[in-house]
Amino acid sequence: MEGRIIDVKGEKLYIEHNNPFEGRPTIVFLHDSLGSVQLWRDFPAKLSESTGCNVLVYDRLGYGKSYPMLTHKRPINYMEQEAHLLNDLLMEIEPEIEDVILFGHSDGGTIALIMASVYPEWVRAVICEAGHIFVEDVTLKGVYDAWDAYKTTNLAERLQKYHGDKVEMLFRAWTETWTREDYRTWNIEHLLKHISCPLLFIQGEADEYGTLDQVEKTITQVSGSAEKYIIPNIGHTPHKEVPELVLEKAATFIRENF
Repeated sequence: MEGRIIDVKGEKLYIEHNNPFEGRPTIVFLHDSLGSVQLWRDFPAKLSESTGCNVLVYDRLGYGKSYPMLTHKRPINYMEQEAHLLNDLLMEIEPEIEDVILFGHSDGGTIALIMASVYPEWVRAVICEAGHIFVEDVTLKGVYDAWDAYKTTNLAERLQKYHGDKVEMLFRAWTETWTREDYRTWNIEHLLKHISCPLLFIQGEADEYGTLDQVEKTITQVSGSAEKYIIPNIGHTPHKEVPELVLEKAATFIRENF
């Protein structure tokens, strides 16, 4: 897909949008805290092909080819703010996009849940992969381990391929926000009751950033239909670790609802 920079109320976001299927929904992909459009690789194209849905993939603000954030210090509600920015992005692209299916991983999964709660007029279904609705000790351990890897391995060099000179800024934005004392009380459970569209929650049973409480407390509090797909012996990135399983499950979920 060809990419372009789009101005969204003064913010410059890099998007790739492919809409060959007239009258069909658009799957919007939301990456994780270290992700980008490129790091999804061919997963969006494969899901599009198997479901006959259009695709929108974008670099979140400060990531990939999108313009950098002004500071690495984020507010506690930064994911809520990103849901508002996604709404603005969709309004810029309208009327090319009508019905939206959100596929979010990690932070992206959380943003997808918030988006479905606050802007239900856009969202027809959500696939949340390894998202978070509150902070757990295992989450913080995973963040600290990632910070150690950043300092002691070539992780920064590998990420530079996708984020350029923004790597340290985005890495600090992620780790310093989640490990702040005032972030321990962050919680979006109060929003879940407003989610009325179908929801699929995918999680690896061995996820190093969250327990299955994230899944259970999400699917039991939304207002619409919800199902879970727990994959044994898999960690935080099922769509990379077992892509064929995730593709099959996600495609089945989409076909059943559209």
